[in-house]
Amino acid sequence: MTVEAVGRPRPKPGGAVANPSIFWRIPWLRTAILLAPPLTWFVAIYLASLAFTTRVVQSWSLDNFQQIVNEPTYLRIIGRTVLMAALVTMTDALIAFPFAYYMARVASRRVQTALFAAVLLPLWASYLARLYAWILILNHSGVLNWSLQSIGLPAANVAYSDVAVWIVFSYIWLPFMIIPAYAALERIPDSLLEAAADLGARRWRTVRDVVLPLALPGVAAGSIFTFSLTLGDYITPVLIGGGTSFIGNVVYSSIGIANNVPFAAALAMVPIAIMALYLIGAKRLGAFEAL
Repeated sequence: MTVEAVGRPRPKPGGAVANPSIFWRIPWLRTAILLAPPLTWFVAIYLASLAFTTRVVQSWSLDNFQQIVNEPTYLRIIGRTVLMAALVTMTDALIAFPFAYYMARVASRRVQTALFAAVLLPLWASYLARLYAWILILNHSGVLNWSLQSIGLPAANVAYSDVAVWIVFSYIWLPFMIIPAYAALERIPDSLLEAAADLGARRWRTVRDVVLPLALPGVAAGSIFTFSLTLGDYITPVLIGGGTSFIGNVVYSSIGIANNVPFAAALAMVPIAIMALYLIGAKRLGAFEAL
């Protein structure tokens, strides 16, 4: 038996030759196969919800999309939502990176375990329970104002404002940024850091030129969670923002109050389109490999 015969793939009974290397020759095929079932199900449910709603006139048009584009109020709401998602993402990245770096590169195994528990423990609590806890902290007679006034500082008075929404969003989604960043930092080989030190690089330059580029895919992966979750949330703006409108709030009120399902469906396509563009950018940063 020759080497050529051993390396040749076996033919199938029908005569076709199995070719398992097709996924390597066509890189996007694996992703397409994985995403096809959930996307098909999503589109089917979306179209069925439009087709079987008895109170909606069954006529295809772009009137609702034109209303979104032509109405400055909706454009401001979309801009406010995207800005809030971007601010929360940047805030979580700035907080999560040094925390994850300490966990992955500095802390001992015992301290690392304790920090992991501290990061994951809030996720075990109810989402609403955490929101109401923040209401008690941020309201006018809450813990924050009382603590500031007790040391002679003026009250913050950030309750029921966009600042309060930003603080609570940053807290709630912070674990989703820390964990991917930690995973990326832990995978950095020690030999690279030792080589940088041997070449005379100080700690800050090593972090800037070696650690940051290698950790960027993990931060980008975490940003997918923080950005998308902020983009679609409507409960926190209602309870914490005190009437501040975001995309999710308008979609919710269009379905439950105004009973305008077609407009809600059209507006719901906006965050989907935004996330599609965001995922394209995150993919180029290597975020999918870090998940």
